Amino acid sequence: MQDASELVDEDARPSEFVEALARGLAVLESFDASHLEMTLSEIAARVGTTPATARRSLLTLVSLGYVGQNGKRFHLTPKVMTLGSAFYFSARIDEVLLPELRQIVDTFGDASSVAVLDGHDVIYVAHHSTQRARRASAVVGARYPAHATSLGRVLAAGLDDDRLEAWLDRLAPVPLTAKTVVCKSELRRLVLEAREAGYATTVDQLDYGITALAVPIRLDGATIAALNSSGYTGLVTPDALVAERLPDLRMAATRIAQASARYPVLASVLRAR
Repeated sequence: MQDASELVDEDARPSEFVEALARGLAVLESFDASHLEMTLSEIAARVGTTPATARRSLLTLVSLGYVGQNGKRFHLTPKVMTLGSAFYFSARIDEVLLPELRQIVDTFGDASSVAVLDGHDVIYVAHHSTQRARRASAVVGARYPAHATSLGRVLAAGLDDDRLEAWLDRLAPVPLTAKTVVCKSELRRLVLEAREAGYATTVDQLDYGITALAVPIRLDGATIAALNSSGYTGLVTPDALVAERLPDLRMAATRIAQASARYPVLASVLRAR
């Protein structure tokens, strides 16, 4: 896992950049579904810092109530959710995005999400799905490798040529299934294809059983986020998704973009990084 401070290029850091704050945030981000509880040494390894540095951040976060301790192991506390809820309501996620996702799911079933690009990952900022047990449902805040998602390919397609090449140069694609495309030249071709078509489809790239279609959400000519609709491989095909769902997805993306223009905070937080 990369240190949060390393996610900002040193040349791009403002003179007021606070290294200690960046490391504290990296500690919070080191916890995920696979790392619910960790020791000090495990957290230090995940963050890429020394145990002494990680300890200072942890003790500060424990004092503030964002991290709890059980013996030698640390875990997040519910207080962390207040950070996400502030974003959720200030960005009007419940007013603007969720109604569109519910409409898509009511019409086609399955699941629908809005995501933004964060480095080489996509982050779900809104999600709605039918309740089925065939696969785990994505949740708001979930982070997935962009190269293995229709959302990620659409978002990468929204980068200009120079930024796309820089993005691909730093990309280290990992196979998540036997079908995951990890060849950079092939990924470049797929991203450029998505840019030309205005949408992207994937089959069993992120996980087996997921077939998805995504479209960009554009504001003032720039891609600020992406919207998708996904179904179960075997029940839907990419061609069927395009034929049946693409028009509705594009209309929903247009409405979201128009709403974003009315809510500056929403437009700001949706802009792909």
